[in-house]
Amino acid sequence: MRIKPLLVAVASAGLVAGALSSPAVAAQPPTPAPAEAPAVFAHPGVGVSRAQLDFVKAKVLAGAQPWTNAYNQAKNSAYGSLSRTPTPRAVVECGPYSQPNNGCTNERQDAIAAYTDALIWYISGDVRYAQKSIALMDAWSATIRDHTNSNAALQTGWAASSWPKAAEIIKHAYGNWPNSARFGTMLRNVYVPEIINGSNSNGNWELTIIEALQGIGVFLEDRTIYDKALSLFANRAPAYVYLESDGALPKTVPSQNLNTRDKIVSYWQGQGTFVSGLTQETCRDFVHTGYGISSISHVLETSRIQGIDLYPQYGERLRQALGFQAKYERQAEAVPSWLCGGSVNRGLGPITEVGYNALHTRLGIAMANTQALTEANRPAGTNALFVAWETLTHAENPA
Repeated sequence: MRIKPLLVAVASAGLVAGALSSPAVAAQPPTPAPAEAPAVFAHPGVGVSRAQLDFVKAKVLAGAQPWTNAYNQAKNSAYGSLSRTPTPRAVVECGPYSQPNNGCTNERQDAIAAYTDALIWYISGDVRYAQKSIALMDAWSATIRDHTNSNAALQTGWAASSWPKAAEIIKHAYGNWPNSARFGTMLRNVYVPEIINGSNSNGNWELTIIEALQGIGVFLEDRTIYDKALSLFANRAPAYVYLESDGALPKTVPSQNLNTRDKIVSYWQGQGTFVSGLTQETCRDFVHTGYGISSISHVLETSRIQGIDLYPQYGERLRQALGFQAKYERQAEAVPSWLCGGSVNRGLGPITEVGYNALHTRLGIAMANTQALTEANRPAGTNALFVAWETLTHAENPA
């Protein structure tokens, strides 16, 4: 196991509203401390609960839509193929823009496939899919030892966002998994050291890392890892999505030392006008923005399943982020000149279902643009990185 020192825990901080022309900004009061891990972990409990799975299963068995089409989409995909052969590597090397790509795509896609198979088994009862999920997880847990190169942390976060989703269903619903302990050791010794310190790169990196750490914490029933994830989240989520109530400037992650307006604007892709729902990467492109929004929704959903509902604290940021991006993704309005120089790079991806379901289906909040985009994109598939089949698991799911 490679040992990487933990960062010293820091309180969440942001920026006080002030004159936009001010060269320096003062620190805001700390954000309230994150909720601790649950006293007893719920299983399956990463991304989707047993009650949610039972709701989906009943809908598919009844031939109801959109769940049946979404199920068939997953089952007929390459990820749901019973002929899939695992492709593990001892060292996964991932450079910038996938150069080099030594095992990166293989790892991510095998992890998504393991989750896909677990879902298909739960819904269909066909044990071949559970066994295929186990074969994929066993192959990797017997082989992988490290992630290397500049994208190691991001790659680790992406893969480790999917692995626990599969593992939770197989271990706690299927049950017959002799090598589950070895899989847990893999997560603890190979994945956690790479990501436990978070990231000071673009916000989608750390949000994916947080999602991965939280899921690992649930699977391992490790309160320290789980709490570390929520501690990072308390800083990063408010710093990723701007609300007008934050003040004149966005909140920041303390360790990044974004202590002047110029530094903040540069980090926000040159965007100097801030409105609710804008994200740190909106003016980069909607693809990476979608990654960040997706991970926020996943962390909130897993927290709720674990009995600590963080939607009251973070739901408005998620609602505004979804609505703002959805509006321009579906071209419901022209992009104004003050936003990203008057043009945006669209491609939000299949990332709206979880947040939309939480806020609209369960809480009854109207979300016109998000609803239109979500329904137009059904069934939502996978981004081949860490998001998969969320129409199947979360469309109109009240559980």
